[in-house]
Amino acid sequence: MSIPREEHPRKQLEHENWINLNGEWQFEIDNSKSGEARGLQNKGTILNSSILVPFCPESKLSGVEHKDFMYGVWYKRNINVNKNGERFVLHFGAVDYEAKVFVNGIAAGVHRGGYTSFSFDITDLLSEGENEITVYATDDTRNPLIPSGKQSNEYNSYGCLYTRTTGIWQTVWLEIMPREHINNIRYFPNINDPSITLTVDTCGIGDLECNISYNGEYMGRYSAKALKGKITFNVPLKEKHLWEVGCGRLYDVELKFGNDNVKSYFGLREVSLDGHKFRINGKSVFQRLILDQGFYPDGIYTAPTDDELKGDIERSMALGFNGARLHEKIFEERFLYHADRLGYMVWGEYPDWGLDHSREDNIYSILPEWIEAIKRDINHPSIIGWCPHNETWGNPYLPAIALIYEATKAIDPTRPCIDTSGGYHVKTDIYCVHNYDQDYVKFKADYDRLMSEGYLYDSFAGKQQYRGEAVFVSEYGGIAWNLDSEGWGYGTGPKSLEEFYERYKGLTDALLDNAEIMGLCYTQLTDIEQEQNGLYKYDRTPKFDTKRMYDIMSRKAAIED
Repeated sequence: MSIPREEHPRKQLEHENWINLNGEWQFEIDNSKSGEARGLQNKGTILNSSILVPFCPESKLSGVEHKDFMYGVWYKRNINVNKNGERFVLHFGAVDYEAKVFVNGIAAGVHRGGYTSFSFDITDLLSEGENEITVYATDDTRNPLIPSGKQSNEYNSYGCLYTRTTGIWQTVWLEIMPREHINNIRYFPNINDPSITLTVDTCGIGDLECNISYNGEYMGRYSAKALKGKITFNVPLKEKHLWEVGCGRLYDVELKFGNDNVKSYFGLREVSLDGHKFRINGKSVFQRLILDQGFYPDGIYTAPTDDELKGDIERSMALGFNGARLHEKIFEERFLYHADRLGYMVWGEYPDWGLDHSREDNIYSILPEWIEAIKRDINHPSIIGWCPHNETWGNPYLPAIALIYEATKAIDPTRPCIDTSGGYHVKTDIYCVHNYDQDYVKFKADYDRLMSEGYLYDSFAGKQQYRGEAVFVSEYGGIAWNLDSEGWGYGTGPKSLEEFYERYKGLTDALLDNAEIMGLCYTQLTDIEQEQNGLYKYDRTPKFDTKRMYDIMSRKAAIED
């Protein structure tokens, strides 16, 4: 049987020797969470069914398609290894929510957080020949201290909450590395020299060699003897090839440390804010973004193929968009890899919905995983900003929002951070608002006041204060268009296709023509279940004339150079 999602999941840190562990695993639902007491973790214990990893058990592609709440799930599979002095590191792209991993019945480690990657060195738990890997995942979407993004907290999907995801939902893989090896790489580009500074985190002592190329041509090299620990060095680049919107020019990197060989890449670009302008490499760029929630009809959180991951970016670009808000979900790294290659801007966001934002202790649910997300994705040139919260309505605990903003900026001062998309803003680099007004004449008049009076229209002005920051309308539109089935969108749906185009153009023109607004984000890329305001259907078939939509969205904005 072919392996689903067989591609390498982490192209910025690709070790030479690795094994994809996707495919058929044993599986069992454990709603009573009694499996450990019953010894399901023990080697040789057989689970009562099977599943196709990496697809969640709620999905059709998993072969399980169990849509009810699952509070505990178990996975098992065997692997064969030859122990020749190497280190064996077991990786998980993501497991929702808490994962306990056992090797041959012995605990290997625990990870909390349903959206970030983690790994365990399992070398000392392995035996020569056949070994058993067991994963026990627990989740509770109704728990106000477990972030769940857009997963429904009721039996059925409703409103803008959809089918849940439980357990393993990204690739599982095993890396076999020499004792002396590379654990991580951090890139610091300098577009002016041009040069790239690398910090390479190593294990053991070894000779280091770094070779950089662009389209197969030599760009730079570094080498040194008998190094260890964190190694920082700078490589001048022979030619400057800037990463730009629509032109994801990437440099290839080959690193060798001892006998460990790693492939990687980076983009040469910088982002900055200049008054109300957002700049990439010094050039003002208007953000024409689409809201992308990363749901798939047959895989739920998991794209059925790598081509479908890339396809969502290409579908967005075909309509004139140059980026996306990756909404209420930390996307898998393969999506970011395709965004890097295609020159597609994205905001790295956190799935904070499901949390009770009024509680002080919610910070313990967000901050550890958010830090993991930033550190995992910080090298991707496609990520042009961070946004840890979205719509924290009610009475949120504001000091937590400010603290997470500060932590984000401490880890990565090179990108802007929006504290809370739409509100409530506490401390932010960009002031963004959500506005689903369907009257494009009023919509334009409200935001034109920013140009004429310096006044930002904000329906939540009593809860937050605009202080002159750069302005981003980070949700608008959401026009209902669901002639084929029952569903909903924002406002009263147009009575004809021509009326849709007129409304879409009127709302979009109002933002493109505003010289004080740096970007827009239209809701949304595709229909998702009952929410049918996408520009594509849930199965990714087009709903509108692609060229006409492209012409509306792609024309030059007033704020652009």
